[in-house]
Amino acid sequence: MKYFVCLLALAITGCVNPQIVQMSPDTYMLTREDHGGVFGNPSRMKADVIAEASAFAMKQGKVAIPLSSNATPAYPLHFATFEYQFRVVDPNDPEAQRTSLEPRANIVVERRDTTRPAAQLSPEKNKLNDDLYNDLVKLDDLRKKKIITTAEFEARKKKMLGD
Repeated sequence: MKYFVCLLALAITGCVNPQIVQMSPDTYMLTREDHGGVFGNPSRMKADVIAEASAFAMKQGKVAIPLSSNATPAYPLHFATFEYQFRVVDPNDPEAQRTSLEPRANIVVERRDTTRPAAQLSPEKNKLNDDLYNDLVKLDDLRKKKIITTAEFEARKKKMLGD
């Protein structure tokens, strides 16, 4: 019998929603699951979470400012959830005057460019590249006009390119 009571108590406490979690000195998070399944009311759950955050702030004599929210709908074998992050500030704080709740992005793309466009190269390096190109074109013209042999062309080209 004691075993059954302990198991029942454990099962009941396992179904309790988590409380408000402090993320930094003035930032908090509250998460809820709607265990109602198809009979659940996700909108009511969201309203209850936001109301609980506001009540938490009022107990401290402050105001809850929304930072972000993330909701997942109910689907087979998954309950609807709602995560609400908020900041607690003084009522006179400029942040408390006008706020809006922005949905959080599901995917964040970070771009890291490792190459520089040719226009960002130093002018001296661009000039050297242009001179080298022009010299190779002139050398190729000499080969085409049969002023120098192909072997001489290859030898001078290797010397110019530093191979």
